[in-house]
Formats: sequence, C-alpha cells, structure tokens
Amino acid sequence: MLKIVNINTYYGQIHALKNITLHLGEGEIVTLIGANGAGKTTILNSISALTPVKKGEILLDGTPIQDLPPSHIVSLGISQVPEGRQVFKPLSVEDNLELGAYLRYRGREGRGAIRQDLEEIFTLFPRLKERRRQMAGTLSGGEQQMLAIGRALMARPRLLLLDEPSMGLAPLVVQEIFGVIENLRREKGTTVLLVEQNAKAALKMADRGYVLETGKVILEGSAAELLENKDVQRAYLGRDKKEVWER
Repeated sequence: MLKIVNINTYYGQIHALKNITLHLGEGEIVTLIGANGAGKTTILNSISALTPVKKGEILLDGTPIQDLPPSHIVSLGISQVPEGRQVFKPLSVEDNLELGAYLRYRGREGRGAIRQDLEEIFTLFPRLKERRRQMAGTLSGGEQQMLAIGRALMARPRLLLLDEPSMGLAPLVVQEIFGVIENLRREKGTTVLLVEQNAKAALKMADRGYVLETGKVILEGSAAELLENKDVQRAYLGRDKKEVWER
C-alpha cells in the first residue's frame, strides 16, 4: 500500500531522516519505536507533506505522493492524528468532527453520508456524543484524544497515522483507545502507522515494527521478533525480560 524509499528530510541544516525505507501492507498495523528525536514524528509529517522530503520517494499504491500538498494527501485517504491532539478548543466537539470531513463537503458529497459517519464516531466514542455541544477545550485529555482520532476518521482514511495516542492518559483510557484502533483494522481494514511511547503495548498490537535511532532505521521485524529481541528489551521494554512480562 505505502512504500517509503530512501527519504531524506531536513529541518534547516539538521538532517532529520537519513535514507529511511519502510513499507505498510493493506490492513497492517505497523509501529515506529525509538527515543525522542529519533525521527518518528518526522516520518509521519513527511508522509502527510507537513515536512517536505528533500530526497527519496513516498509511494501510495505505486504512485509518488511526496510532492503533493497536505490537502491532496488527505484526499487520497491518509489522515494524521498529531501528537498533543491539537483540537480546535473554542469549537464544539461536533464542529471539530465536521471539520475532519471538510474536503468531503468541498467535493459536494451528500451531507447524509457525512452525518452517518458522525454517528459512527459517536458509536466508537460514546463520551463524545454526550459532549457533542461542549467546547473541545473543556474536555479531558482522554476525551480530546478521542476527538482527535474521530476528526481524522471523518475523512474516511485508508491509512491512519497516529502520533503518541497514549501520551499523558490514564491506563483505562489508553486501553479503550487501543481497542478502537484494533477494531478499525478488524472491521474496516484501516491500515495504521503508529508512533507510541509505550513500546510494549504498541508491539503487542502491531504486526510489524521499525526501530529508529538518530534518523535511521536500525532494526525491523515482526512484532513478535522485536518483543523477543534483547536490544529492544533493554532499550525500550526494560532491562530484564522477566521484569518486562511481569509488569
């Protein structure tokens, strides 16, 4: 579905991504693991065209997309849930969700289909339905994360880019959000590229993973292989395997 081939991305003179190559198959959940500053978010931003790619290619179904504007990327079926949620705080929950379908309104899609999708989001996240008229800025952190995911889903993405969805949230809320992610793949076939600070939880949900260090992919494999890898255990899951599984 998506192939990234030797991309290089810069922030001014800083070489953020160095010949990154990875791929996602249709319906896969793939996770990116690495310390802060490793380049995980930059990969997502490069796919979304928020950070320009200087060299290399990003291919969606074999067609290069790295030079397209962000709005075109969304119209092709790629939506990003940014780190820190970034909801429109002065607007209501419902207005935030409808903004996720902005390009669909511009394309003159029937309002009925968009309203139906809105109700699906409320089914996924019942708390959002209870707060549909409430200003987004007054929601809890977990509710704002649900809203950010729901807003991205209103664009009907084939590929969902998730940046640190569990950050700062209570364990029960994280469990609920991860359950929704798994359900999206199972029920709708949504492909997911996940950046997640909780490496253990991410690998337990994912099919495959890539480990990044200073802008480079240093390791890749199935989620099961990475969970068993002693270097991954030591760096991201805790020093001792027994300790990891007993947490």
